[in-house]
Amino acid sequence: MPLRALLLVAGLLGCASVVLAGAPALVIEAKIPLGDVRGRIDHLALDVARKRLYVAELGNDSLGIVDLQARRTLSTVRGLSEPQGIGYVPSTDTVWVASRGDGTLRLFRGENAQSDGTLSLGDDADNVRVDAQANQVYVGYGSGHIAIFDGSTRRKLGEVALKAHPEGFQLDALAHRVYVNVPEAQQIAVIDLNSLRQTEKWTPQGASANFPLALDPDGNRVLAGFRSPATLISYDRATGKQLSRLSICGDTDDIAMARSRHLAYVGCGEGFIDVIELKSDHLSRVDRISTAKGARTMLYSPDLDRLYVAIRATDQAPAAIWVFRADGK
Repeated sequence: MPLRALLLVAGLLGCASVVLAGAPALVIEAKIPLGDVRGRIDHLALDVARKRLYVAELGNDSLGIVDLQARRTLSTVRGLSEPQGIGYVPSTDTVWVASRGDGTLRLFRGENAQSDGTLSLGDDADNVRVDAQANQVYVGYGSGHIAIFDGSTRRKLGEVALKAHPEGFQLDALAHRVYVNVPEAQQIAVIDLNSLRQTEKWTPQGASANFPLALDPDGNRVLAGFRSPATLISYDRATGKQLSRLSICGDTDDIAMARSRHLAYVGCGEGFIDVIELKSDHLSRVDRISTAKGARTMLYSPDLDRLYVAIRATDQAPAAIWVFRADGK
């Protein structure tokens, strides 16, 4: 089919790229079983130097440790209480795990996952973000708080109050800001790190249940994923002005940015990854990759150039990490 006709067909289908008609943007490179792990899987963290992936196995009350090079599960740490958020601090070689069930932060040494202490935080300890350069750890929890810890001393440096429980959030170290999805308050909160307080709120129009959030490192945009309706909206990072919106797959929970390709990967519990091309102020879907029902948690590593997706166990197959690579790599 001539290119012009192919572009016309793609436009009629609502897919703004011919990638959908050709080779997929992502292909499965490996499926790594997680062992006897049942229930929901939440967030992931990566130790790039060792090529280890840490998996918050919420429904199984465990922490999975995966050797990505050998493509096998090294060990499973059990006895946690609904682990949700997870972060790796390179300076101290420590994994921080936030647990919803008991409101704690459990710390583990990276080499052998030996327990290295517990910090009490509060109800519904959730997302963890690490500022490796500043050696700080940010944790969302409770009815509306983000706590900040020193990554070495583990001392609590401060806390920011929000209107409701924080879901996905991202750090903007250069602007000294944090952008936070607060779905129960129907807003995106902007935190000033100099004053440690919320200074702005962006109110989404025509969309609610905003859970994942990402920063476009090149375009000065904030991308927020909404579940009702299933929508991706981009905002100007400085002003909060809405720039573009796009329908996406359902039940989204993660957005990963592939900077070198100018792409965003949107993970959805509906069983898909939407591949979104970022051009100036415009968003366009260039592919939709099938995964599995409930597979909405993922992590992209620019160092390894791989996308890791957590797959829940079913009666037909065990829980696993699916490793995707860009087509042609």
